Amino acid sequence: MGDAAEPEPERDAAREGDVFKALAEPTRRKILDELAERDGQTLFEICSRLTMKYQLGSSRQAISQHLEVLIGAGLVTSHREGRYKFHYIDTGPLERLTDRWRNREMKEN
Repeated sequence: MGDAAEPEPERDAAREGDVFKALAEPTRRKILDELAERDGQTLFEICSRLTMKYQLGSSRQAISQHLEVLIGAGLVTSHREGRYKFHYIDTGPLERLTDRWRNREMKEN
């Protein structure tokens, strides 16, 4: 299933690092905010909303690169329908990341 050269705990730590790296950039957090508000947007829609709401003047190429980082971290998924690619927020990695702290609190109660 996984990469035999990299033990499971190290892969999990790398994935967590990807999530933190993705969230460290303010533009990527704004992209996630927009997808949380209205899921299933195209690159054009995301760019338009970022420009109108935040006066963000990033190019479509820059936003596309931010989306790829978010996809790599598992925070965004996408699928293509014809010539359009739709993007969706996935909070699963955030939930898994915080489970260790939330579950500890539950065990102590």
